[in-house]
Amino acid sequence: MADLLHLVDKPEGWTSHDAVARLRSVLREERIGHAGTLDPFASGLLLMGEGRATGALAPLGLLPKRYRARARLGIVTDTQDRTGVVLSRTDDVPDECQIEGALARFRGAIRQTPPLYSAVRVKGERLYHAARRGEDVERQDRPVHVYELALEDANLPEITLDLTVSRGTYVRTIAHDLGEALGCGAHLVGLRRLGSGPFRAEEALSCDRAEGHGERDFRDRAMPLRRALAFLPRVELTAEEASGLRHGRAPALARERVIEPDETWPLPPGERGWPLALSDQAGEVMGLAKPWHEQVEGVPAKLLRVFVGS
Repeated sequence: MADLLHLVDKPEGWTSHDAVARLRSVLREERIGHAGTLDPFASGLLLMGEGRATGALAPLGLLPKRYRARARLGIVTDTQDRTGVVLSRTDDVPDECQIEGALARFRGAIRQTPPLYSAVRVKGERLYHAARRGEDVERQDRPVHVYELALEDANLPEITLDLTVSRGTYVRTIAHDLGEALGCGAHLVGLRRLGSGPFRAEEALSCDRAEGHGERDFRDRAMPLRRALAFLPRVELTAEEASGLRHGRAPALARERVIEPDETWPLPPGERGWPLALSDQAGEVMGLAKPWHEQVEGVPAKLLRVFVGS
């Protein structure tokens, strides 16, 4: 069984589950999962784990994501994107200077109300179920972070945005809320995920059958866990500790043993620390431990996942 991270370019019109099913078929491996769902009308980078690398999807999902988004000013839809029913329409849209001015309020730490057509759970039910019944549900806003937001093009009434956001940020809601701020309304008409942390869409292989990529193509391009998780702080285990971990014994950790990555990435709101990668002396990742602030120095580490076993 291969334990690999695959960078997959999801085509427009496919669900994220479609992409997973395609990779299961190509790799002849049932244990495939993904980090960070993309809506069917969106395209771009999906991080997919194979084998025990599925256990690394949680920290991969914490990485900030970069998008290119196209929004149409002057039209509001109930889904906040092009798949919805039009609720209002106007030909009176602002100029580029006004748009630039309005974008400023959406940069940095903001609060965002999840769209009604979303998978967020309220009282145990996903919001889109209530939306399909025609019910409006009271939703709590929540903190998100927009690290970068730039107006790439303004071919009015359509605009193109380049933005990097934290996990849990709805880009279509940014388009919708920007339209409200401008007084004309807006909805998202196109979305492509360009990157996730250090991973880039141009490094990904399309899972579209028409591209003809087979098992060897994906496996040759895939990353082992040591490369996939190089963005995490890590602790190098002694030979004795590594042997113990293989048999289910957690090592004791000390702060001075934590090796910080070459490049750091911001955590989404509410997260206080990155998990720790536990590696053997050859650099192979053997498991994940809870962030350092949740550990107690000198006692067995609190583990999240072990990738090896006796």
